Amino acid sequence: QVQLVESGGGLVQTGGSLRLSCAASGRTFSSYVVGWFRQAPGKEREFVAAISWSGGITYYADSVKGRFTISSYNAKNTVYLQMNSLKPEDTAVYYCATKERRAGASWMNGYDYWGQGTQVTVSS
Repeated sequence: QVQLVESGGGLVQTGGSLRLSCAASGRTFSSYVVGWFRQAPGKEREFVAAISWSGGITYYADSVKGRFTISSYNAKNTVYLQMNSLKPEDTAVYYCATKERRAGASWMNGYDYWGQGTQVTVSS
């Protein structure tokens, strides 16, 4: 049973930083992709960033490029999302998700396992 647990959310002022963590358990994740998504009130869930457990290949949404950094600490089965220069529009519930990496498949959707989410609020 795959389990994902997010942590690190909170309240921060505009321009501030937060680091989210996603702790994974339940299997070996070397062939998996981990993604971060967010959903603001009244809006659809959107892709934020993704990383492959092996090789460290990363992919970002245009809205967070240059501000957010996704990384992994394989020994702890943990993926991080470092968020800098936060804006009020970054306010949302942030979720991590994982799926097996498949050749040619998009990293922006099709995830099989999801965490419960962590709230990020950026005040203006």
